Amino acid sequence: MAKSDSTSAFQLRPGERIAVGAGAGKLPIELVGALVASGHRPFVVLIEGEADASSPVLTDQDHWIMPLERIGELAARFRREGVTHLVMAGGVSRRPRLRSVRPSLGILHMAPRILASLARGDDNLLRAIVRYYEGLGITVVGAHQILPDLLAPPGVLTLRVPRARDRDDLKAAAIAARAIGALDIGQAAIAIGGRAVALEGIEGTDGLLRRTVELRSNGRIEGHAGGALVKCAKPTQELRVDLPTIGVETVELAHTAGLAGIGVEADRSIVLDMGAVTARADELGLFVVGLVERDWAT
Repeated sequence: MAKSDSTSAFQLRPGERIAVGAGAGKLPIELVGALVASGHRPFVVLIEGEADASSPVLTDQDHWIMPLERIGELAARFRREGVTHLVMAGGVSRRPRLRSVRPSLGILHMAPRILASLARGDDNLLRAIVRYYEGLGITVVGAHQILPDLLAPPGVLTLRVPRARDRDDLKAAAIAARAIGALDIGQAAIAIGGRAVALEGIEGTDGLLRRTVELRSNGRIEGHAGGALVKCAKPTQELRVDLPTIGVETVELAHTAGLAGIGVEADRSIVLDMGAVTARADELGLFVVGLVERDWAT
């Protein structure tokens, strides 16, 4: 559904400009492509070691490849570039190394709020970053506000439909994912045989799925076929950043882990390249479903 050449409905007034904070994955590329197709001139901040610096979609724009340790310089750079709006997209696998952070006026302004959040969960940190930039007069927008088709709709998206036991796994995984989300630990859980067997930690969803492969191979969950991965937004999620996201690689890893399918929270999760995700799931015989609250509350 959402392609990099699609036309974004997002519009700016004359004199306004949007910056894209680009982390890992395809989402930043889709966003920048859509903004350019709509006539915008984004300023792209490629997070060093995370964003795809080989992508011409990103590097053909005005851009800066930024080490995380220079985040304190962003506010001044935004002023020079005329940035009025900011969208953050893509994964970031590490946090700034505090000993390597460059001293600057910007970091002094950021320090009390951001440093206090570094010791807490990702959601706390992201909310602190959002509040900081909003305090500078920059409007923070979500990727889904630019590309609404990224959001997972409710219901089954694939040819395969979850069976009764799959529904039990989806419910158990959703309850577990919501529980760890409330603790700001992660967004995903895996249930097999009607009970949660693995929870997302700092390694992310891909790491969670690879850990499930290991659990099967070492016999810890031997004898239990199928299972489901569920990703949900955290109860206090800052919905403009870090929405739960799946893509084709998620489907392939879920298949490798022996799972029957994937559930994502409808209207609060991103499916990157919906057509490719559903096509690959159909090829592998997996279901993908957009969950609503009644799916885990009943």
